Amino acid sequence: MATVFVIANQKGGIGKSTTATNLAAILGKKKKTLLIDADPQGNSSSTYEAKIEDVATLYDVMIDSDKLPASDAIQHTKNGDIIASDPLLVKAEKMLDGDVEGFYRLKDALDVLEGYDYIVIDTAPSLNIILYNCLIASDQVIIPVTADAYATQGIEQLYDTIMAVKRRQNRDLSIAGLLLVRYSGRSNLERSTRESIEESAAGMGTKLFDTVIRECVKTREAQEHRMNLIDYAPRCTTCQDYLEFTKELTGLSV
Repeated sequence: MATVFVIANQKGGIGKSTTATNLAAILGKKKKTLLIDADPQGNSSSTYEAKIEDVATLYDVMIDSDKLPASDAIQHTKNGDIIASDPLLVKAEKMLDGDVEGFYRLKDALDVLEGYDYIVIDTAPSLNIILYNCLIASDQVIIPVTADAYATQGIEQLYDTIMAVKRRQNRDLSIAGLLLVRYSGRSNLERSTRESIEESAAGMGTKLFDTVIRECVKTREAQEHRMNLIDYAPRCTTCQDYLEFTKELTGLSV
């Protein structure tokens, strides 16, 4: 069975897609890895140059009444394997609402998917039935945060959601930790905020990862070129940080 990581934070613009694509790409250098884009905005799908027209997407996997196999929606791109997002996922939220089995569509699909060591799921900045599907299907949650005054805003609600899923639908679910992204450490605010984030993590029974992710211009350049950092600029600070984070998370060195 694959180890499934979900990248979640209900705050938008926090770097979930950047984290998801880089983690999946780095893991993919050593192990068979699948990226699932569960965000209707489709940033991860765009980075992977995945198609969303005339192909099966995550929407089809979750909505198809005959339970379309997840394997039928996998696209093998130059950046790695992906099940692409679809703007129709917004519609899926309404279609699955009120359906008891609607919470388990993704889990059912992944339970019979073979051939992968790791699965990484990118999510939208919202608490909805799609996120519940992702949490129910996952083993560990990674929560990206930034060192600003609003860093932990909304995390308590996300934590309550994770714990509710753990109690009722997925007892094996755990929070791997909070990941500090876009960090420079130059300002007093950043340093003091980092301490408060560590306290918040402890209060959730988890940790702030030792590795912090610094930001550099190569990240945006790689996205514009539809490439992963590990292939575009492996020596840049952001990529080196994601390499160290992957090692801290899984023990794998690339």
